[in-house]
Amino acid sequence: MKYIGITTTVPSEVLIAAGYTPLDLNNIFITADDISKYIKIAEEDGFPASYCSWIKGIYGVCLSHDIKEIVAVVSGDCSNSIVLAELLADRGIIVHPFEFPISRDYLSIKSSIDKFMNHFNVSLEEVESVRKSLSPLRDKIIELDKLSYTECKVKGFENHLYQVCMSDFNLDYKKFELEIDEKLIEIRDRESLPFSLRIGYVGVPPITTDLYDFIESQNACVVYNEVQREFSMHRHSDCRDVYEQYLLFTYPYDTASRISEIKKQIEERKIDAIVYYNQSFCYRSVQYLLMKKSIDIPILHIEGDKSVNVDARTKLRLEAFIDMVKDRKLFKNCSE
Repeated sequence: MKYIGITTTVPSEVLIAAGYTPLDLNNIFITADDISKYIKIAEEDGFPASYCSWIKGIYGVCLSHDIKEIVAVVSGDCSNSIVLAELLADRGIIVHPFEFPISRDYLSIKSSIDKFMNHFNVSLEEVESVRKSLSPLRDKIIELDKLSYTECKVKGFENHLYQVCMSDFNLDYKKFELEIDEKLIEIRDRESLPFSLRIGYVGVPPITTDLYDFIESQNACVVYNEVQREFSMHRHSDCRDVYEQYLLFTYPYDTASRISEIKKQIEERKIDAIVYYNQSFCYRSVQYLLMKKSIDIPILHIEGDKSVNVDARTKLRLEAFIDMVKDRKLFKNCSE
């Protein structure tokens, strides 16, 4: 099996058509028993302590797991990915670049994906065949997500986990589809979760994986995972081709297009409040200013760094925020 590391969601249909198995380096990092070992490798090689822990983690994963090739997104993702690619290339890892265009239009994304297909010597017909094969799995992940807010039968972390796995399909999309089939049978038989607040999670997937459990301990549940949902390509059935599918993928593009989709989901999912997350030292922290200005429900900005556990300060802030939203909702209901 020929693995190729990816630093974020890319047109994996191209990689699969070329005979590769995409391997999301983020998923190896965050599911490790001890993520600090990967961060330590990077820091011992000279990465500053104040540098993004995700980037350091991916670097450590590549060296620890003897990754031979990666796809690096050099436009449309973290700018730190560019220098990460340079460092990994210097260590002998083959780096294949991909760029999401700054201009969000059909011809621009077509040009980028055509260049990617030519690089891997695959045809559009081969890529579209893979895209068709992935459609049933994508539909099932969409159903799982829908059950999180229409019937409140899916916990926030479950929703996060299965959607984030769509970046590399758990290394085998056919086996992953069978796993989701079994999970959906179990979920449909569940009782609805009795939470009083519906929370939307906006931003990159968290390094603090117990965040969802803590929110649920406050009688609230995450019913929307913004970026993770985008990984599932939930609009795929409305797309005429692979170009349009990745054109409608909001994560790599401007904040305004993300906000537009978030607003739709707030309405559809009846979301009471938003938790906006980013990694410390990340440029995306400034995007919060645009989110706060444009979204008219309460929004709390939190950051994660190296720990997989929510720190005490953040717990206090979340607890106070959720209490405030509960009071606000109660007052609104009483006034109507």
